[in-house]
Amino acid sequence: MADIGGVDLNLLGPLAALLEERHVSRAAERMTMSQPAMSRALQKLRDALGDELLVRGPSGYQLTPRGERVQRQLSGILPRLEGLLADEPFDPRSGSPTFRLAGTDYVVSIVGPPLLERVFGESPQSTVRFGAWNHAVFDDLARGALDLVLSGAAPPPPLRFEPLFEDRYVCALSAEHPSAGKAALSLDEYLECAHAVVDIADGRQGAVDQRLDALGRPRRASVTVPYHAAAAAAARETQLVATLPRRLADDLVGDPSLVLVDAPPEIPAVTLFMDWHPRLDDDPAQRWLRDLIRTTMAASDRVRETPGRRPRAAA
Repeated sequence: MADIGGVDLNLLGPLAALLEERHVSRAAERMTMSQPAMSRALQKLRDALGDELLVRGPSGYQLTPRGERVQRQLSGILPRLEGLLADEPFDPRSGSPTFRLAGTDYVVSIVGPPLLERVFGESPQSTVRFGAWNHAVFDDLARGALDLVLSGAAPPPPLRFEPLFEDRYVCALSAEHPSAGKAALSLDEYLECAHAVVDIADGRQGAVDQRLDALGRPRRASVTVPYHAAAAAAARETQLVATLPRRLADDLVGDPSLVLVDAPPEIPAVTLFMDWHPRLDDDPAQRWLRDLIRTTMAASDRVRETPGRRPRAAA
C-alpha cells in the first residue's frame, strides 16, 4: 500500500493540469503558477509516483501509461475531494436532514407547534425527533446523540447556550380550592398548600424548588408527575397546587374547573435556553434550525403582545 502521508496533496491540482494540458507552461498558466514552480511540481510528482508521467515526443509531451491511468482516476477523485472540503450549502427546500431535539412537555407544547409549522413549510423533507427530557440530556448533547436541547437552565461548558424567552410562573388550582379567588398567593399561603410537582430531575421542579431551597423554605410535594400537563390535571381534580409556566398554563386552562393564580413573587421567572455543542456552530443545517427557532420565538412573542391575544387574567 502506498504511503499517502508522504505525498503533498496540494500537488493534485497541478498534477491534473499537467496531465490534461500536457504542457508545463499552459499548466502553469491554468494554475496561476510560474513555469519554474510548475516544473518543480512535476519533478516532485515524478519522484512521489515513481514514473515520468509526461515524456517529450515528436509532437510534444505524451502521457506514459501510468500517467493515463492517473488522469482517469483523478477525473473521479478531484470532484469528490472538492465536495469534501467545500462549505456545502444547505437548501431547506431540497434537503432532508434529521434534527434531534430534547425538552420537557412544556417545551414541546410551546415551541413545537409554531416551530414545526415553519420547519415543514420551508423544508418539507426534514425530520424532527423530540426526545423526552431526562437528567442526561446534556451528556447526550456532548456525545452527539442530540443536536439541540431546549431547557430552563444554562448547560455546563463547553456547550453553547442562548436565551430565547422568559416565562413567569402561575399556580393552577381547582375552582373549588380555598385560594381560587385570589389574584396571587403569598409565599406563606403557597407553602401551606399541598403541591403536584413536575419531576424535572430527582423529583424536583428545577428553578422553582432551587429558589425555595435557597430561601430555606422548601414546599411539600404530595405527588410528583413527569409532565406539566399531568400536574395541571391533578390540580383540577384535587386540592393540589400545580406551579406552571404561564405560557403553558394559558393553553391548559380549557374549562372553568381550573383557575390560575399568580405564584409568589419570590419564585422568579424561568428562562428558556437553546443549547448546542460547539461542533455544530458552523453546520449549515443546524445554523438554519437555530435561526428558525429564534425567528419563531420572536414572532410568537409579538403575537402574544398583540391586543386581544394577551394571556388571560388570573381568576
